[in-house]
Amino acid sequence: MNFLISAVTDIGLTKSTNQDSYLVRQFKTNQGNVVLAVLCDGMGGLSKGEVASSSVINAFRIWSEERLPQLLTTGFNENDIQAEWNEIALSFNKKIQDYARQFGTNMGTTLVAILLTESYFFIINVGDSRAYEITNQIRVLTKDQTVVAREIELGKLTPEQAEKDPRRSVLLQCIGASVEVVPDFFVGNVMQDSVYMLCSDGFRHEITPEEIFNYMNASVMTSEPQMQANMQALVEANKQRQERDNITVIGIRTYAG
Repeated sequence: MNFLISAVTDIGLTKSTNQDSYLVRQFKTNQGNVVLAVLCDGMGGLSKGEVASSSVINAFRIWSEERLPQLLTTGFNENDIQAEWNEIALSFNKKIQDYARQFGTNMGTTLVAILLTESYFFIINVGDSRAYEITNQIRVLTKDQTVVAREIELGKLTPEQAEKDPRRSVLLQCIGASVEVVPDFFVGNVMQDSVYMLCSDGFRHEITPEEIFNYMNASVMTSEPQMQANMQALVEANKQRQERDNITVIGIRTYAG
């Protein structure tokens, strides 16, 4: 399996800093190509959201340099990945809380990460940043940990109502601002000639799933420059529709080779 990779991040229309952080790394190994992508959407007073998001990103960077090569050599299963990623999420929940107390503020970050191997994907999720799989349809691979997502699950809101609900960005948990963090973890088969997408919530509120599909399905994501242009077009559409948040999107296209 081969991978084409592109990413776009934008400060947006109203914020003074970009509190989104991301990491994308590709590894060529004896077991084939492997891609790790991580996206964190930070929040917090005193412009500390970017500190929360970048600290978690850095933890995954260190993991990818120190632990991932070992796992690729010795072999691993989903329990190994889940345990080590959970440890990052839980340890940084405490570290970020301790750091924020020094400044008398609150800060935190969402987390969504995906590891793509020749055959499988592994995803961790805390908060409302998302992972998608785009084949001949668009599918959300993660589950939003938000008040409105819980209300939808309980039958108290429709998805259409949730998009207009003032609580749509209220998180049930995030790293650094929750007493306890319980990450979601997902495993699935990697599909050839597909696109795997990570995004912060600022990317998806003002555009439709149909627009995401039209710009990001594999038939139009044929090279990294084209991927960059397509994703930038969606970012600009968000801004034209007055999206106020930071906007970040990562695209990974799979193909045989």
